[in-house]
Amino acid sequence: MPMIDTPRLAAFVVRAKRQTYIGDGAHGPSCRPGTVDLPYAEGDLSYLDSYAGGADFLGQELVSHDGTPVWAMNYYGYLLRPDLITAESSGAVLKAALTRLYAQGRFLGGWEHRHEEHLYRDTNTGDVTHFEGREWIETDGVPSYELLYHGGLVRW
Repeated sequence: MPMIDTPRLAAFVVRAKRQTYIGDGAHGPSCRPGTVDLPYAEGDLSYLDSYAGGADFLGQELVSHDGTPVWAMNYYGYLLRPDLITAESSGAVLKAALTRLYAQGRFLGGWEHRHEEHLYRDTNTGDVTHFEGREWIETDGVPSYELLYHGGLVRW
């Protein structure tokens, strides 16, 4: 089983997230029918974010070390109030908020960011080895979008 130190892993995950969804990274070939796949690699580490859907979506991020999975995160996001927020506007809020979070060199830990009439919030527990959390957007004070996520180390 490949071993990777957790600070290196956490830093790689942040860089990968910045270069893929948030950074409008290049799409790779779909590994499952209908998925959007966003790959990223640095040396012996590779990352794949693979998801299906748009307004409501489900996905998984996977980090491999020399081809062996070592970390993963699952997520499910959905519009609570499509009358208040669209898939496009929720994506814009997410990209703005997460760009600022990742600029701090982290992807976990409480976070809030205001974007126009929207307030992005994230809460979670744990660390890169084992975590769970929830992010949501409030539009004019009303919850309009939510995403649940969990993940951690993959051990063989």
